[in-house]
Amino acid sequence: MSESDGTAPEKVRGMDWSRRPGDPADPVVDAEGFAGMAGLGLDSNFVVVHGAGSFGHFQASRSGVHKGGLHSTLVKAGFVATRISVTSLNQEIVRALAREGIPSVGMSPFACGWSTQRRDLASANASQIIESLHAGFVPVLHGDAVLDESLDCTILSGDVIIRHLAQLLTPKYVVFLTDVHGVYDRPPTDPNAVLLKEIEVDDNGGWSIVKPALQGNRKEVEISVAAHDTTGGMETKILEAAAIARLGVDVYITKVDTEHSLRALKGDVNTSSDDWLGTVIRAAK
Repeated sequence: MSESDGTAPEKVRGMDWSRRPGDPADPVVDAEGFAGMAGLGLDSNFVVVHGAGSFGHFQASRSGVHKGGLHSTLVKAGFVATRISVTSLNQEIVRALAREGIPSVGMSPFACGWSTQRRDLASANASQIIESLHAGFVPVLHGDAVLDESLDCTILSGDVIIRHLAQLLTPKYVVFLTDVHGVYDRPPTDPNAVLLKEIEVDDNGGWSIVKPALQGNRKEVEISVAAHDTTGGMETKILEAAAIARLGVDVYITKVDTEHSLRALKGDVNTSSDDWLGTVIRAAK
């Protein structure tokens, strides 16, 4: 996000000024330092969306929130428990960004009035997100428990949120950060798994593997989903990424916390080169 020539700033001025339980004293606030800054020196034109991971899928799957039915006391309690958990994770991520001097603000889809109709987005007002971007903030959204017009409630996946935001904002590109290098032709734990470097999506939503050429011209991709994952795991990511690609927006899927993810976030991806590990999903030419 830095607008500099790549050199690190002399000092990161953190924005997490809250006091945690057990802290011996209030945090040090560099008020004079902030007041003397002409700007943050950051390209804050980013939107961050994270999933729930272990913070939400367990509560949702145990109580059946994703299936709906708020007449059930278990589902209602699970809805509350899920929201407590995912908003706690959201706060931790916002705090981590703020400590690095990034002006991040957490935004929950439920609190913003987002809702679904049989798990499909029915209402998704993004005005607060757009206004926050214009004000120079970095919105941080997350997968959430939301109300559903037919089912009473369900889980809204972060992947679905990204697709909707891509429709509204038409970003230069979208990056999915995962714990593997991209999309494979079979579960990546399989020693014979092949990383798919480039996938093209046609106007009808059909997709084909461009690179590499698989033996026998295979087009299939075997996908496994963890039992606790109530939003479809990698399968949902691929389907939503394909929908985004049909909008003319390139999607990069790569491993978090690597040089490959850093290049993807900068938009510095060249599929003709072998030095970048990841999957590019784009519209067919």
